[in-house]
Amino acid sequence: MIRTTSSKQLTIAEFDWPFETALDKHNRWVKLSECIPWDELAECYYQGMRADRGRPLKDARRVIGAVIIKHKLCLSDVETVQQIQENPYLQYFVGLPGYQAAAPFAPSLLVEVRKRMGEAVFEGFHRAIIEAHEGQKPTPTKLETPPAAATPAASEPKAAASVTAPEAEVQPEAAEAALDFADKDGVPSAPEPEAPAAPRGQLILDATVVEQAIRFPTDLSLLNEARELTERIIDTLCKRLKVTDKPRTYRHKARSAYLAVAKQKRPGRKVLRRGIKQQWQYLRRNLSHIEQLLAPIPQGSPLPLPGWLLHRYWVIQHLYQQQWDMYRNQTRRCDRRIVSISQPYVRPMVRGKLDKPVEFGAKLSVSLSGEGLAHVDHLRWDAFHEGLDLVSQVEAYLARYGHYPERVLADPIYGTRANRDYLKQHGIRFAGKPLGRPKRETEANREQLKHDKEQRRQEYLQRIPIEGKFGQGKNGYRLTDIRAKRANTSFAWINTIFLVMNLLVLQGIFFALGQCRLVGLLQMIVRAWKQKIWNLRTHSNLADPICSSLPQLIY
Repeated sequence: MIRTTSSKQLTIAEFDWPFETALDKHNRWVKLSECIPWDELAECYYQGMRADRGRPLKDARRVIGAVIIKHKLCLSDVETVQQIQENPYLQYFVGLPGYQAAAPFAPSLLVEVRKRMGEAVFEGFHRAIIEAHEGQKPTPTKLETPPAAATPAASEPKAAASVTAPEAEVQPEAAEAALDFADKDGVPSAPEPEAPAAPRGQLILDATVVEQAIRFPTDLSLLNEARELTERIIDTLCKRLKVTDKPRTYRHKARSAYLAVAKQKRPGRKVLRRGIKQQWQYLRRNLSHIEQLLAPIPQGSPLPLPGWLLHRYWVIQHLYQQQWDMYRNQTRRCDRRIVSISQPYVRPMVRGKLDKPVEFGAKLSVSLSGEGLAHVDHLRWDAFHEGLDLVSQVEAYLARYGHYPERVLADPIYGTRANRDYLKQHGIRFAGKPLGRPKRETEANREQLKHDKEQRRQEYLQRIPIEGKFGQGKNGYRLTDIRAKRANTSFAWINTIFLVMNLLVLQGIFFALGQCRLVGLLQMIVRAWKQKIWNLRTHSNLADPICSSLPQLIY
């Protein structure tokens, strides 16, 4: 049976509007918003901003919420704003007081937000999540926040707490400590630094590469792109300088020569080398024309080119020299090799994987706590040895949690002699195979060696969660497709993905705590009813038929 309904049956005025009823309080965005420490995130976001100067800022929850929505749903900037405009639950999540049909802000604001979020902001975000997970109140920091950032409901409890705080009440222990703080001459002495708490917990370390959304680079395609950009520079200069005799660039012949090689499925070595030389020669000719056009301009005067094209002209000159050095020396590598003209900071990372030996993007040193909270400790665009970051990552763990980890789980590349000595000095165990020649097996140590081997195997398996965290980011939140166009915005893009994953961990912890509270409440009710029935039995006649059935009610 087929039933059809005309799509022109209803108009928008006749559409059934369902928002007369209350919104669902069990919606996923409502639950996620309840476990996010919005006030603490706002304080971190407003770092370094002036409250008395400049244009009024957008509310921090509105901005941070939009960034979380963007990366949780893997949307573009424009699509993010449109989804917030159309969805009432998303409008509640970003802190709007009610449903509105207008867009909350322009999509270009998200680009400025990414430029604004630096390393200190994301470090503050991570500390706020840790404190929310531990159930502690965040430590107050002296930050200048705009007056419009705080709502009356959020500011009144803080003010009341500061008024009702006991000011004249001094404990005896505090008085003795204050007397001991000064020496006999009345001059205060420097307090001794507090020793860190006993090591506990675990720290998992690993490194990965997140790829930028760039075209796979080849020498031929890079030279062709550089040639086309130089042709555009020549056209712009001739138009702005009003040059009547435009230099000849042979762009059609150069394009045909490029396609003759690029369209071949597997061009030979000689064919490819000849094509690279042709494109390099066309590029050299165009660069000489640009120098002749710029020669009459006085030194120190601004060049008649837009900023983005001037930046690419600077990159093309470095690319031209690199390609010539590799062609002359017949090599395929050079230092600080440029693989993208629009993003010259991207470098090739040789990873040695079977399906992808080289990746193009930033390399991350990531640490994962025992609770599942991940943090990007270092982000670099050049290749580096991740084992050299172990000391700084352990010290960062101490700064965040107040104690060292009990053990460190990492790849064997982290187990250098210097790292092992550092961990041994601080009482931290490195879960890895010891250095040196293995011990000779005897009857006395056979069981101990077997136990140590099994322990290393179990600890190596416990390192798997950080690999799962990388897989979650790359497969679920497009950590392998970073579409930001600048180094600082790419940094914010990557750290925001880890922020979203940490918030989901926090949401799971809050849900588990809610379930535990519900179970505890039910157990309290059962115990109260048991006590009430038992009291009724003791104060009543046991021969009563009602009282005789009470034991069945209890159990």
